[in-house]
Amino acid sequence: MTVMEYAAKFNELSRFSLHQVNTEERKMDHFEQGLRGDIKSVLAGQTFTSYKEMNQRAVKVARVLEETEKETQALNLEKRKQEDLRLNARNQTGKKNKPNYSPGKGKQPMYKPLNPCRHCGKWYGGVCLSGQGRCYGCGDFGHKKSECPKLKGEQN
Repeated sequence: MTVMEYAAKFNELSRFSLHQVNTEERKMDHFEQGLRGDIKSVLAGQTFTSYKEMNQRAVKVARVLEETEKETQALNLEKRKQEDLRLNARNQTGKKNKPNYSPGKGKQPMYKPLNPCRHCGKWYGGVCLSGQGRCYGCGDFGHKKSECPKLKGEQN
Protein backbone atom coordinates (compact mmCIF):
# COMPACT_ATOMS: atom_id res chain seq x y z
CA MET A 1 0.00 0.00 0.00
CA THR A 2 1.41 3.38 -0.97
CA VAL A 3 1.43 6.36 1.37
CA MET A 4 -1.27 8.03 -0.72
CA GLU A 5 -3.53 4.99 -0.40
CA TYR A 6 -2.77 4.76 3.32
CA ALA A 7 -3.57 8.48 3.83
CA ALA A 8 -6.89 8.12 1.98
CA LYS A 9 -7.84 5.09 4.08
CA PHE A 10 -6.70 6.85 7.25
CA ASN A 11 -8.83 9.91 6.48
CA GLU A 12 -11.82 7.73 5.66
CA LEU A 13 -11.59 5.70 8.85
CA SER A 14 -10.73 8.62 11.12
CA ARG A 15 -14.29 9.89 10.60
CA PHE A 16 -15.50 7.00 12.75
CA SER A 17 -13.16 7.64 15.69
CA LEU A 18 -13.19 11.37 16.19
CA HIS A 19 -12.25 11.02 19.86
CA GLN A 20 -8.88 9.45 18.88
CA VAL A 21 -7.99 12.12 16.33
CA ASN A 22 -9.67 15.13 17.91
CA THR A 23 -6.46 17.23 17.94
CA GLU A 24 -3.91 17.81 15.21
CA GLU A 25 -1.13 16.22 17.34
CA ARG A 26 -3.13 13.05 18.01
CA LYS A 27 -4.02 12.78 14.34
CA MET A 28 -0.33 13.06 13.38
CA ASP A 29 0.67 10.48 16.01
CA HIS A 30 -1.86 7.94 14.79
CA PHE A 31 -0.93 8.60 11.16
CA GLU A 32 2.76 8.12 11.93
CA GLN A 33 2.11 4.83 13.75
CA GLY A 34 0.59 3.31 10.61
CA LEU A 35 3.47 4.19 8.28
CA ARG A 36 6.09 1.68 7.11
CA GLY A 37 9.17 1.47 9.31
CA ASP A 38 11.59 3.04 6.85
CA ILE A 39 9.32 6.04 6.26
CA LYS A 40 8.55 6.35 9.95
CA SER A 41 12.26 6.40 10.85
CA VAL A 42 12.89 9.30 8.45
CA LEU A 43 9.92 11.30 9.75
CA ALA A 44 10.67 10.61 13.42
CA GLY A 45 13.37 13.26 13.69
CA GLN A 46 11.27 16.00 12.11
CA THR A 47 8.72 18.36 13.64
CA PHE A 48 5.49 19.17 11.83
CA THR A 49 2.95 21.89 12.49
CA SER A 50 0.02 20.19 10.76
CA TYR A 51 -1.25 16.82 9.60
CA LYS A 52 -1.25 18.04 6.01
CA GLU A 53 2.43 18.95 6.18
CA MET A 54 3.28 15.56 7.68
CA ASN A 55 1.27 13.76 5.01
CA GLN A 56 3.04 15.63 2.19
CA ARG A 57 6.45 14.90 3.70
CA ALA A 58 5.60 11.20 4.06
CA VAL A 59 4.64 11.04 0.37
CA LYS A 60 7.95 12.67 -0.61
CA VAL A 61 9.98 10.35 1.62
CA ALA A 62 8.21 7.30 0.18
CA ARG A 63 8.91 8.50 -3.37
CA VAL A 64 12.61 9.05 -2.60
CA LEU A 65 12.94 5.64 -0.94
CA GLU A 66 11.24 3.98 -3.92
CA GLU A 67 13.57 5.74 -6.38
CA THR A 68 16.58 4.72 -4.31
CA GLU A 69 15.41 1.12 -4.30
CA LYS A 70 14.97 1.14 -8.08
CA GLU A 71 18.46 2.60 -8.56
CA THR A 72 19.93 -0.07 -6.28
CA GLN A 73 18.17 -2.81 -8.22
CA ALA A 74 19.43 -1.37 -11.51
CA LEU A 75 23.01 -1.25 -10.19
CA ASN A 76 22.78 -4.83 -8.94
CA LEU A 77 21.43 -5.96 -12.30
CA GLU A 78 24.28 -4.19 -14.08
CA LYS A 79 26.82 -5.82 -11.76
CA ARG A 80 25.32 -9.26 -12.47
CA LYS A 81 25.49 -8.61 -16.22
CA GLN A 82 29.15 -7.55 -15.95
CA GLU A 83 29.95 -10.65 -13.88
CA ASP A 84 28.21 -12.89 -16.43
CA LEU A 85 30.15 -11.26 -19.26
CA ARG A 86 33.40 -11.73 -17.37
CA LEU A 87 32.63 -15.39 -16.69
CA ASN A 88 31.63 -16.00 -20.32
CA ALA A 89 34.85 -14.39 -21.54
CA ARG A 90 36.83 -16.52 -19.11
CA ASN A 91 35.06 -19.70 -20.27
CA GLN A 92 35.77 -18.87 -23.92
CA THR A 93 39.51 -18.60 -23.21
CA GLY A 94 39.52 -22.26 -22.22
CA LYS A 95 39.77 -21.91 -18.48
CA LYS A 96 37.38 -24.02 -16.54
CA ASN A 97 34.97 -22.17 -14.33
CA LYS A 98 35.21 -23.62 -10.84
CA PRO A 99 31.93 -23.81 -8.96
CA ASN A 100 31.86 -21.67 -5.83
CA TYR A 101 30.43 -24.52 -3.82
CA SER A 102 31.67 -27.96 -2.94
CA PRO A 103 29.93 -30.55 -5.13
CA GLY A 104 29.41 -32.95 -2.23
CA LYS A 105 28.06 -30.36 0.16
CA GLY A 106 24.78 -31.39 1.71
CA LYS A 107 24.99 -34.98 0.50
CA GLN A 108 25.23 -37.99 2.77
CA PRO A 109 28.62 -39.75 2.68
CA MET A 110 28.73 -42.99 0.73
CA TYR A 111 29.79 -45.96 2.86
CA LYS A 112 30.93 -49.29 1.56
CA PRO A 113 28.63 -52.12 2.59
CA LEU A 114 30.11 -54.41 5.23
CA ASN A 115 30.80 -58.01 4.21
CA PRO A 116 31.64 -60.95 6.49
CA CYS A 117 35.15 -62.36 6.12
CA ARG A 118 35.43 -66.01 5.03
CA HIS A 119 38.44 -66.63 7.28
CA CYS A 120 37.68 -64.85 10.58
CA GLY A 121 33.92 -64.19 10.31
CA LYS A 122 34.23 -60.49 11.21
CA TRP A 123 32.50 -57.79 9.17
CA TYR A 124 34.72 -55.51 7.07
CA GLY A 125 34.13 -52.73 4.57
CA GLY A 126 37.33 -53.67 2.80
CA VAL A 127 39.67 -56.68 2.65
CA CYS A 128 40.48 -58.83 5.69
CA LEU A 129 44.24 -59.08 6.21
CA SER A 130 43.91 -62.13 8.45
CA GLY A 131 43.20 -64.60 5.67
CA GLN A 132 46.12 -63.29 3.59
CA GLY A 133 48.75 -63.64 6.31
CA ARG A 134 49.45 -59.91 6.36
CA CYS A 135 50.35 -57.60 9.26
CA TYR A 136 47.52 -55.38 10.56
CA GLY A 137 50.04 -52.60 11.33
CA CYS A 138 51.92 -52.14 8.06
CA GLY A 139 50.20 -54.55 5.64
CA ASP A 140 53.40 -56.52 4.81
CA PHE A 141 53.57 -60.32 4.61
CA GLY A 142 55.39 -62.64 6.97
CA HIS A 143 54.66 -61.28 10.44
CA LYS A 144 51.82 -60.25 12.76
CA LYS A 145 51.16 -56.83 14.26
CA SER A 146 52.71 -57.81 17.60
CA GLU A 147 55.97 -58.63 15.74
CA CYS A 148 55.88 -55.69 13.29
CA PRO A 149 59.35 -54.10 12.91
CA LYS A 150 57.91 -50.82 11.61
CA LEU A 151 55.66 -50.37 14.65
CA LYS A 152 58.51 -51.29 17.02
CA GLY A 153 60.69 -48.66 15.32
CA GLU A 154 58.00 -45.98 15.89
CA GLN A 155 57.71 -46.89 19.57
CA ASN A 156 61.46 -46.41 20.12
